[in-house]
Amino acid sequence: MSDVYAARRDMLRDRCAAAGNAAALITRPANVRYLSGASPLGAVLFVGPVEDVMFCGTAPTGEADEGRLDDRLRVSVLASAGGDPAVAAGDMAASLRAESLAVEEHHLTVARHRALRSVAPKLRLSDLGTAVEQQRLVKDEEEIACLRIAAEIADQALGELLESILVGRTERHLALELERRLVDHGADGPAFPTSVGTGPHSGRSRHRPSDRRVEEGDFLSVCLGANYRGYRCEIGRTFVIGTTPADWQIELYDLVFAAQRAGREALLPGAAYRDVDHAARSVLDSAGHGEALAPSTGHGVGLEIDEDPQLAPTAMGKLDACVPVTVEPGVHLPGRGGVRIDDTLVVRPEADGGPELLTITTKELLAL
Repeated sequence: MSDVYAARRDMLRDRCAAAGNAAALITRPANVRYLSGASPLGAVLFVGPVEDVMFCGTAPTGEADEGRLDDRLRVSVLASAGGDPAVAAGDMAASLRAESLAVEEHHLTVARHRALRSVAPKLRLSDLGTAVEQQRLVKDEEEIACLRIAAEIADQALGELLESILVGRTERHLALELERRLVDHGADGPAFPTSVGTGPHSGRSRHRPSDRRVEEGDFLSVCLGANYRGYRCEIGRTFVIGTTPADWQIELYDLVFAAQRAGREALLPGAAYRDVDHAARSVLDSAGHGEALAPSTGHGVGLEIDEDPQLAPTAMGKLDACVPVTVEPGVHLPGRGGVRIDDTLVVRPEADGGPELLTITTKELLAL
């Protein structure tokens, strides 16, 4: 993997040089990890004209949540407690007589920006923008393999929960059990706070589990994901508890399923982000649910659970192959509940079979 990280940094270095910047300071943790293999707490990465250095307040621990650091990368641990690694990186840029330093203005705080100015007043600070995030869009096969394992873990955790007794248990209890099962099956932890919604809470996006207990006839919506080696997937399913679904539940479920299928089928290289969103959204909009729909029907996943691209009505750009995304339409009827169906997929060309589905738990409307 050292060669992979070095190649990623070389690509960024070339981009900086083309923009007239001698070096770059990376402060966003996911970007630090992408370029170095690890993101120790508070660490920053200096990508210089000749040498790259990670600056840390404390030595890397090697724990799973940090990642595995590129062993060719030099690490500089600050001598004094309370020092700022970003300032140390700025000081290094000044010592190399660099004229300019590209920084992630969308992540760098005003206080840090001022501190960099104070230690290197002659250094020109320019905005790197989202250059690293754009590099992260297309995943290599090792990254996709991590996402695939994360999806398998999430499928296992959800499948085991569905085999247990659910009536009478609280949303909060079920969410905690799912997160425990994720870790039991090899996840570093949940990819995001697990959402469990029952009855009138079902179908809500990012519902925070409450003490409401599961009842017969409820819709039960679950959204969870696993974090495996830093890579995060997402799966969401909706079920009916303990009885034959009511007509309105079947009708609503079939509608959301049709919308989700339309979105999945639109995931091809060259497809516009907004067109994928439209494919799913139009199914629900035509049935009269347009006003209640979420701002987007999907998003990219990787080292963060919500990253580019955004599948939204005004999103600009087109999909590339090997971009992992979610497709997650849903409808919530106030006071009654609703349906969410969410998958993680990888964009693949039609010649390779079309989009690769990573989350494979059944989407049949089950009565549990």
